[in-house]
Amino acid sequence: MKASRGTRTVAAGMAAVAATGVVAGALLETGLPVPASQWLFIVVALILPALGWLIAARRPDNAYGWLLLAAADCMGLGGLGIGSLIRLGPGHPALAVPATLLASLFGVFYGLSWVFIPLLFPDGRLPSRRWRPVAWVSAVATGAHTLGSLFVPGKLQEAMRIANPLGVSGPPGMLAGLIATVGQLVLLIVAFAVLVNLVSRLRRSRPPERGRLGWMVAGVTANLAGFVTIAIYNFAHAPGAAVAFGVIGVVGALPAAIGAAVARHNLLDIKIGIRGSRLYLVFDLRPTVDELLSGLGPALEEAEPAEQLNRLAQAVRVGVDVRWAAVELADGTRVVAGQEDGEPVLTVPAGLGSIACGPKVAGRLTREDRRLLGALAVPVGLAVQSVALAARLINAQEAERRRIERNIHDGAQQQLVALIAGLEVARATGGGADVLVLLREQARQALTDLRELAAGIHPSVLSQGGLVEAVEERCSGLPVPITVTADPGLRVRRFPDEIEGAMYFTVSEAVANALKHASASRIEVRLSLREGRLEATVTDDGKGFDTGAVARRGLATLADRMTALGGGLELTSGQGEGSRVRAWVTTHA
Repeated sequence: MKASRGTRTVAAGMAAVAATGVVAGALLETGLPVPASQWLFIVVALILPALGWLIAARRPDNAYGWLLLAAADCMGLGGLGIGSLIRLGPGHPALAVPATLLASLFGVFYGLSWVFIPLLFPDGRLPSRRWRPVAWVSAVATGAHTLGSLFVPGKLQEAMRIANPLGVSGPPGMLAGLIATVGQLVLLIVAFAVLVNLVSRLRRSRPPERGRLGWMVAGVTANLAGFVTIAIYNFAHAPGAAVAFGVIGVVGALPAAIGAAVARHNLLDIKIGIRGSRLYLVFDLRPTVDELLSGLGPALEEAEPAEQLNRLAQAVRVGVDVRWAAVELADGTRVVAGQEDGEPVLTVPAGLGSIACGPKVAGRLTREDRRLLGALAVPVGLAVQSVALAARLINAQEAERRRIERNIHDGAQQQLVALIAGLEVARATGGGADVLVLLREQARQALTDLRELAAGIHPSVLSQGGLVEAVEERCSGLPVPITVTADPGLRVRRFPDEIEGAMYFTVSEAVANALKHASASRIEVRLSLREGRLEATVTDDGKGFDTGAVARRGLATLADRMTALGGGLELTSGQGEGSRVRAWVTTHA
């Protein structure tokens, strides 16, 4: 989904708030001149709002960018509150309360950083429903830690010159401290559980998801290690270098890991690169619908129907970035790209078949993915139709081969066997003239049957005289008057064998149906050629029939044949209205 001006403005505003808080809080904490370590902290801390803005502005439908911006605001405003409390003296109680409220946002930052940023990586969604209770527990623990910290008595940090203005003494203060501690302890436990889950997912994953998860595991580990280092410092007064390492780990480890995943693995379709001395960003790395279809066009033209399905399945897998994709035909045949494991996440109808997709390599299917699948369903549906058409043609050819074999076996072969047997008997018995006449008639009948059989395969008149002459011969001598008309010049015009054969047998089948089933008294055949389109129309005045209730029998195979040639066949009829068969195909000069 493209970002609107409003969403870009909100994202920029949240990033600006975070950046302002980070810089102002750091300057307030150390004062001027700012030491180099503090400048390093500022630079590292600004990575989080920059990444959040980049993702939220370019992918506003992905909640992860907004999550990063929320964490960045909590970090920036929390840092501003801590810096203000360090700089403020006892004489500013009115400013101390809002500064303390801002400083408490660091508790929210910890909850988001330890649990939600790694758990919802990279699309802002939970890995599965079983993590919902964990998310709720983490949210409650984050709120307990934040609210409890507000009322803990004493200084929030040793460097502050004033005590917590909201702190309460006595048992309520102890209860607040206990709530804050328990909340933080629960967050730490959940954080380690999330880390274990990430490691488990890393071990089960495949490239490129493994690389992305590897960076996140490293980021979470460094983040938790940084917090542990800071905690040890608070109790053991560790050296300042250790504290600097801890702070850098807490504020910079996760943003650095996410940035590395973006730069190295094109996460969220964003690429960061360096060309010469310039840093550049590339968005929308995934091909658009138009680009994908344009690239598929030449590849599909050169491929057989079955190979078309394979290439389309591969295009779906690459375009949507899923682990596997399958194109399924109506008969259950599946063409799979990738290694199919588990149930499909999404199935989209595609003509006579469907497209099934496995889980994404990273994250879950988005609205843009569904739109891309909907666009790919069109060429996939056409390819499925082509495969079904090719299968029907192959089946028809096989049926025709069996019919010819059966006719030869039952007809001409038996006649020739009988003729040979008769000749053997005549030689053995010295048959007279009557026997020879009988055998001669049997030989002529066998020859006639063979000629009729050959004409059914491909009539010689069609090869020698062309389409018009072949149709005229086919329609002559039939018991019903048949009128054959053709456009001027069509009689001497020749077409490719496959076109002439398809048109001839379509006319022949339509005439045969009219004679057998229509009880027609008159049949008209019209052949025409206009603007490169050869058309044959067979009309009869028979009793007609309901086209929806009666199968087309032989015409169905001829319709597939015409479709394969880039043409079509249309049958029009009704009770008492006669029938009309119109076939057409595009010719090339």
